[in-house]
Amino acid sequence: MFDIRPVAYVIGLLVTCLGATMFLPMLVDLAEGRGQWHVFLESALITVMIGGLISLACANAVKQGLSIQQTFLLTTSVWVALPAFGALPFVLGETQATYTDAFFEAMSGLTTTGSTVLSGLDDLPKGLLLWRGLLQWIGGIGIIVVAMVFLPELRVGGMQIFRSEGFDTMGKILPRATQISSSISTVYVSITLMCALSYLLCGMNAFDASVHALTTVSTGGFANYDASFGTFSGPAEYVAAVFMILAALPFVRYVQMLNGNRNVLWRDSQVRAFLGTIVVLVAGTATMLLWIFPHHPEQAFREALFNITSIISGTGYASVDYMEWGPFLIMLFFFVGLIGGCAGSTACSIKIFRYQLLFASIKVQLKRIRSPNGVFSLRYDGRPIGDEVVSSVMSFFVFFVVSMGVLSVALSLTGLDFITSVSGAATALANIGPGLGDQIGPAGNFADIGTTAKWMLSFAMLTGRLELLAVYAIFTIRFWRA
Repeated sequence: MFDIRPVAYVIGLLVTCLGATMFLPMLVDLAEGRGQWHVFLESALITVMIGGLISLACANAVKQGLSIQQTFLLTTSVWVALPAFGALPFVLGETQATYTDAFFEAMSGLTTTGSTVLSGLDDLPKGLLLWRGLLQWIGGIGIIVVAMVFLPELRVGGMQIFRSEGFDTMGKILPRATQISSSISTVYVSITLMCALSYLLCGMNAFDASVHALTTVSTGGFANYDASFGTFSGPAEYVAAVFMILAALPFVRYVQMLNGNRNVLWRDSQVRAFLGTIVVLVAGTATMLLWIFPHHPEQAFREALFNITSIISGTGYASVDYMEWGPFLIMLFFFVGLIGGCAGSTACSIKIFRYQLLFASIKVQLKRIRSPNGVFSLRYDGRPIGDEVVSSVMSFFVFFVVSMGVLSVALSLTGLDFITSVSGAATALANIGPGLGDQIGPAGNFADIGTTAKWMLSFAMLTGRLELLAVYAIFTIRFWRA
């Protein structure tokens, strides 16, 4: 019989930790003096109490490890439970959001998608703005652990090729998660502090620098202003671009560098491919801007660098309304968002390594067609790749395309136009943030779409962040019969 108690125990602990985090924005609201501190006190007490009771009730079922079935369920359930409680400050706070809007905002935060239903950000209490940043920062480090521990073990989406990347204790899920998270947390916190300091040096005030550092390093993209990053310009855009790139690289490589392996980052083929892709896209976009619009060369380069980096990493900041850049660049941005960063980073979308495996597989197949008697093996980063990995990657691509198509049709049935439906489906599954068009584009938000569409997009954010297959598996009858 399937025992759900070990899963509930872990979820209860994590919900309790989330509730404890709410005391930080409570202190910020106290200092601001707007009388909103009680929102986070109430939310924290509710969250800690319920999370604590769940963990206490299930503590007697804790085992040394989790079965693969329990791990699948835990991986998905955590990303449902945390937004469910993370939504409370938006419901109780000054926004007085409906629970649908609050859950959408919290899900967007924890999955580091960056889509928002809130407007009037410039006038919101600082506690709520900090809470949005904290949700993304927590989700950023959480997804790194998921990508390094759970997804390789679940053997979905080709992630199993990273099973031995820097950590070789494969047996027990939770001890291994603790080991990896403790190693990566130091790097994650250090990069966040460096980012905040860099923003301060660029002229941001301490609060803006702190919140934007949280959402930059998590590649989340929540900003403190309705104009997103357009409120800042010049040096701050360069700083953001640098740290978005750093956050989109594999964090395990940083750990290995700290352990003395200085060249490991550049030797990673997905890092080289990711950086090369950015160079080509930025050069092409800047050239187009100079050709089409009367841009100054530095401005064209800066806007191209910032916005391309923001979209490809899935951060979702916008410094300008690139919907005004013409149809070619608009479509370019749509497809750039479907590339993504490196595995084991805070970046999202399809990920660069899957494209590498796809192109390598096509290359091998072409060689076999030309030379039927030849023996050709697929290799990635110098290592041979088995058919299981290739099949997993191809399945991911198929599921992603089919999911985006089905979701686009479903969104259109709620009354959304074609551009909004397709770009909304893409931005949710790829966890990018802004879509295309006047409604959900970089100059808009998701406030005016229907309730049904918001729940669809919330589910899409969840499935996209957890690599699709990890979520879909628990909806099969065979999973529950295992």
